[in-house]
Amino acid sequence: MAFSRFAIRVILVLLVASVPLKAAGGRRRNPWDPIIRWPLDRREKEENGTRWAVLVAGSNGFGNYRHQADVCHAYQILKKGGVKDENIVVFMYDDIAMNDLNPRKGVIINHPAGGDVYAGVPKDYTGEQVTAENFFAVILGDKSAVKGGSGKVIDSKPNDRIFIYYSDHGGPGVLGMPNMPYLYAKDFIDVLKKKHASGTYKEMVIYVEACESGSVFEGLMPEDLNIYVTTASNAEESSWGTYCPGMDPPPPPEYITCLGDLYSVAWMEDSESHNLQKETIEQQYQQVKDRTSNYNTYNAGSHVMEYGNKSIKSEKLYLYQGFDPATENLPPNRINGKDHMDVVNQRDADLLFLWERYKKLENSAEKKSELLKLITDTILHRKHLDGSVDIIGLVLFGPEKGPSVLKSVRGHGLPLADDWDCLKSMVRLFEAHCGSLTQYGMKHMRAFANICNSGVSLDEMEEACMAACGGRDYARWSPLNRGYSA
Repeated sequence: MAFSRFAIRVILVLLVASVPLKAAGGRRRNPWDPIIRWPLDRREKEENGTRWAVLVAGSNGFGNYRHQADVCHAYQILKKGGVKDENIVVFMYDDIAMNDLNPRKGVIINHPAGGDVYAGVPKDYTGEQVTAENFFAVILGDKSAVKGGSGKVIDSKPNDRIFIYYSDHGGPGVLGMPNMPYLYAKDFIDVLKKKHASGTYKEMVIYVEACESGSVFEGLMPEDLNIYVTTASNAEESSWGTYCPGMDPPPPPEYITCLGDLYSVAWMEDSESHNLQKETIEQQYQQVKDRTSNYNTYNAGSHVMEYGNKSIKSEKLYLYQGFDPATENLPPNRINGKDHMDVVNQRDADLLFLWERYKKLENSAEKKSELLKLITDTILHRKHLDGSVDIIGLVLFGPEKGPSVLKSVRGHGLPLADDWDCLKSMVRLFEAHCGSLTQYGMKHMRAFANICNSGVSLDEMEEACMAACGGRDYARWSPLNRGYSA
């Protein structure tokens, strides 16, 4: 009787196994495939491809410490997650770790109580090699187009996944770079379209930390490129630095600069505190959105935005960031305590740094005088930029319409500019007559875009620039020394 029951079971198993089941993609499964599929099998199938990552710190100078700290921290997360160095491309100016102002030589931290995140970071593109041109060539996998550096590119295949993380200053329609010109939204989107057309990736996730970073994708980012994007802010607002002197929690007392950015530390600290084999992109997005808004206090926080193919959000984070075995027993997305963060506007972080540096100088009257002059010159140049743009608006559109035209924000889903070449031309004209925009003046990109959108000619713009800035001495801020932003 026992034998008969066993025989019946064997026959049933063979009958079920002989039914031709349809597998994913329409392929019929081999009739002798195992009937039982463990959850691990699906995971292996999802991982059937290579993870790639591009990490970009788009600034230089010790006052911008936080951007390179963000990128170094991101590298450590990916490294612990098993992503290989040969598949991670790092852009950073690399002038922070050994900087004379760094109180811990050879060390970079991204949290007041954090350890070194600089050790082991690949120096793929540093110094003058950190350019928009090299960034685009790396994404496209075009080794012949990169200039200098390691030559490493994203040599991806059709089943691979790509993670891109960028941290720096931004403005409407632009992202900063330590070497001019800036990265313009239309150029970036065109590169992503070209990458998609090449068929050399399965899906891509992009995180962007910058002021007005939503404007880089608003009205430009297609939904059919298999790319999902989140940004630190919408198209109209600043992003925020944190872990700065005088804040709670403060950096170690010897530090005179901000250690991180609000959106950036939000996603990285979330990744480190959860099991990324269980946590979805959607779960991280919601956590980061709450924390970056400073829990709905938008005067000290920003709106995290999302663009592109949002169906990718259901996937697990480990497919892009890897999996650290040390997090195996952590929850997929524990609800963290809603502690408000002290922050500083990204565009004011450099002034905070200069002031903290000034306060630290005790016995050198000459150096204090030089630094105070630098602070004064920086503030005066900011006022010069703001005032010059206002005058240009008045000359072009009159005293009543000028302010409203320059500050006009297009409706949701519309790009910043109709003609991006015009925008670049207007920026060059302005800088030629009025001096470099600097990371502060990037906020005026919307004004230049609106001038283009209003049909103003280059001749009319040049006359307005001459009226606003003619005869002024801006030697320190000359684009001939600093490079043109466009």
